[in-house]
Amino acid sequence: MNERIRELAEKCEGRTICECGEIGFNYEKFAELIVKECIKFCEHEFNDDEYDEHDTGMWIKAQSIKTAIMEHFGVKE
Repeated sequence: MNERIRELAEKCEGRTICECGEIGFNYEKFAELIVKECIKFCEHEFNDDEYDEHDTGMWIKAQSIKTAIMEHFGVKE
């Protein structure tokens, strides 16, 4: 498992209590954290200060992908 995924998973351990009263893993929070990591990756791509006029298309695409991910998963910034 990727180290970053492991770190995100650790943030979700013991975060929910099921109907039986046991503390478990919060899968919803884990999914949200992964989606936010994807969004941050896109933000890094279009906030990169070291680009020239040939990178404009990539900048626009990164912004478009970020927006699509947020809309698809219903995540707000």
